[in-house]
Amino acid sequence: MTTTEIAKKLVGYCSQGKGIECQDELFANNVKSIEAKPMFGPILVEGKANVKAKALKFIDGVQEFHGMAVSDPIVAGDAFAVTMSFDFTPKGGQRMKLEEVCAYQVEDGKITVEQFF
Repeated sequence: MTTTEIAKKLVGYCSQGKGIECQDELFANNVKSIEAKPMFGPILVEGKANVKAKALKFIDGVQEFHGMAVSDPIVAGDAFAVTMSFDFTPKGGQRMKLEEVCAYQVEDGKITVEQFF
């Protein structure tokens, strides 16, 4: 798959609330996930299984999702970026909104790095 095809698939999955399924198909086994802050786990997580576990831990920490949006991708060479916004109530917490710029690096038809700003 090309970077553009991967970017469009990621947006499609995320728009349908299928971020975990997206990881199964689009992420490389050696993927790295880099967070802006250690809000929901460590800043750096490596390996497909560990990145998936991090995402599942975030989902498990949510009491209720109120909404989610993802932008169209901007693609340049072997990288792309989207914006994502989440409106949710964490377990035991107050409702909050989270907005991020999400950048992705693609190698050999798989996402090898995701980084959140």
